Amino acid sequence: MKIICIGRNYAKHIEELKNEKPENPVIFLKPDSAILAKNQPFFIPPFSNDIHYEVEILVKINKVGKYIESKFAHKYYDEIGLGIDFTARDLQNDCKAKGLPWEKAKAFDGSAVVGSFLPKESLGDLNNLSFTLHKNDELVQDGNTKAMLWKIDELIAYVSQFFTLKKGDILFTGTPAGVGKIDENDVLVGAIHQQKVFSIKVK
Repeated sequence: MKIICIGRNYAKHIEELKNEKPENPVIFLKPDSAILAKNQPFFIPPFSNDIHYEVEILVKINKVGKYIESKFAHKYYDEIGLGIDFTARDLQNDCKAKGLPWEKAKAFDGSAVVGSFLPKESLGDLNNLSFTLHKNDELVQDGNTKAMLWKIDELIAYVSQFFTLKKGDILFTGTPAGVGKIDENDVLVGAIHQQKVFSIKVK
């Protein structure tokens, strides 16, 4: 399986990082080794002093697809989840300044939290899906898919032009504003429609 991530999909997050609004979705990949094992803590890696959380709605692909039209994209997933794209912001900023790829800042081991998946039928309108991230019981990110620049089905159609989607692939759909640094002993809790789907301890 592969993890396909979308960057810059919420206008306010683009503003907070002082990035330019893209003409098309920004795509990057994480390897399967990036997935944080279930019920395991996240260990801050020794190569970064500025790891940020980025909570994101996830989509699990349920069958093979290529050049998928947006109007048919809904047939390629049954489950929606929530996760974290951990980012070594210091490394990312250095890579961006030098015009280099971001992979070491985004795709390192344990950098992808994948919470429990929920049947999409249980969630109502997927273009009006609320989700949150609490850090130590404080609300730090409060997002809604209605603020996405590109909706889920549009993302699937766009991504499938470049990559054949396969059963089990996971699409990270971008993070809203409110990203920030984590520290040792932090506890991060993610929820969709106030239903908790993951809890992560930071070591």
